[in-house]
Amino acid sequence: MSKRCAICDKGTVFGHSISHAHNVTNRSWQANLQKVRAVIDGVPRRVLVCTRCLRSGKVQKPAVRQWKPETDASAT
Repeated sequence: MSKRCAICDKGTVFGHSISHAHNVTNRSWQANLQKVRAVIDGVPRRVLVCTRCLRSGKVQKPAVRQWKPETDASAT
């Protein structure tokens, strides 16, 4: 799984860090990705999503599963 948002495809960008003496070194900025459960193609999956997509409501979360204990017919 790469460091990319599953919704908007935001990823790592590269640039330069420049000191006061104008020494230039390479650096990178990584997207703020969170691992969330989201509905992708009708199936709940765990994907990496950027916080901008989470905040703007582009991610559809799966419904909360209702737990029901199994009823055993032979017990009664």
